[in-house]
Amino acid sequence: MTLNILLSMSPVLAKTIQFFIGLSILIVIHEFGHYMFARLFKTHVEKFYLFFDFFFPFPTLMNFALFKKKKGETEYGLGWFPLGGYVKIAGMVDESMDKEALKLPPQPWEYRSKKSYQKLLIMLGGIIMNIVLAVGIYIFVFAKYGEAYLPAKNASYGIACDSMATALGLQDGDKILAVGNKPLEKLDYVIQDIVLTDAKTLQIDRNGENITLNIPEGSIKNILKAKNKQDLIMPRIPFQVYEVDGKSPNKDILKKGDRLLAMNELPVMYIHEFHRNAKKIITVSKEEKYPISLKVLRNGDTTKLDGFLTATGKLGVILMPADSLLKFETKEYNFFQAVPRGFAFTGQKLVEYMQQLKLLFTSKEVKVSENVGGFLSIGNLFPEELNLFKFLQLTAFLSIVLAFMNLLPIPGLDGGYVLFLIFEMITGIKVKDSVIEKANTVGLVILLALMIYVNGLDVFRHFFK
Repeated sequence: MTLNILLSMSPVLAKTIQFFIGLSILIVIHEFGHYMFARLFKTHVEKFYLFFDFFFPFPTLMNFALFKKKKGETEYGLGWFPLGGYVKIAGMVDESMDKEALKLPPQPWEYRSKKSYQKLLIMLGGIIMNIVLAVGIYIFVFAKYGEAYLPAKNASYGIACDSMATALGLQDGDKILAVGNKPLEKLDYVIQDIVLTDAKTLQIDRNGENITLNIPEGSIKNILKAKNKQDLIMPRIPFQVYEVDGKSPNKDILKKGDRLLAMNELPVMYIHEFHRNAKKIITVSKEEKYPISLKVLRNGDTTKLDGFLTATGKLGVILMPADSLLKFETKEYNFFQAVPRGFAFTGQKLVEYMQQLKLLFTSKEVKVSENVGGFLSIGNLFPEELNLFKFLQLTAFLSIVLAFMNLLPIPGLDGGYVLFLIFEMITGIKVKDSVIEKANTVGLVILLALMIYVNGLDVFRHFFK
């Protein structure tokens, strides 16, 4: 059994594997940043670990590694506690809390003997490498896949609305022109634009008439609760047959090019209408297949057919791809064009993430307890099947998130060390190791509490909601 088959059979396994691969990449790259600058400034690195070889944040508890190998002055290893990783830099107060080494006089190869700017670059190394990773991934993605999107103006058949979109006041077939006062360029950005700009209105074209909809209060809260936010407002796509499966109960009934109009007198001109009405039909009995009447458009003529619907609500056909029915735009990039686009897109994603964080403190509809999560939430972001494009996109974004979070001026994080170093560089006064040690202890307690809180929310939402 190949890995692809295995992953397609188990969405949970697919998400788990992608999560751990992505997490491992982010950790190794981040710690390599610290390692690289330390070595650049001739600072000894005593340990380089993926995952912790102790029960974080207690450095003396349950000390063991799944794998370790000493090369030069550095011990490389794989820890057992998969919540992060670390490099132990000689002469530095870090996660290991090695106080004994700091009692000895500073040595030339130690962190504490280095110049302030060198220490600053060592501490910023992880953040720098996370940004470099994001930029590199985006450059690769744009060079390999290009940039494909559906301009809002090219959603020829309007949008397909689920209950959430209906609650916003939208209807099937509406064409969205603007969010707030900002014209909508890309249809798949509509939900993001509503949330990030805290929009109050939508401008739409409904049957040729321009209408302004007031977005009801509480809509952003409901959107953020939705599992698949990008699926809330989708383009309306005709249900047109591309190919009939050889095992389909309709293999001698439907033909390539057939466009559905109705099923059991229910309208199914569009894909979302078919799925919506198929559910109504298969709930009336428990048959393996259901006799149905179909009305199709074939070669310009309307034809009535007797067909079958499977117990899973399918006709056994492959549909015409969306890009053959709607005019998508794809911008191709060569490597040299992808480089500036990769940088710009990284900056764009960073700004978007900061806007999301801002909502936690400024929006009345966004509650921290409902919109933060731990490892379960992150794992659920990965696709249910192995998909390189989506995996790379998500890994790049998480790398940006990791860089930003590590820059926060909290003791125990890189940003905490940076804060002390900036103080040292401005005042010329070196912060005592004992002060940094105590601050780190407090910071690590805070981080542990936050970790327990966000992962506890995940568990509660998963099992009790």
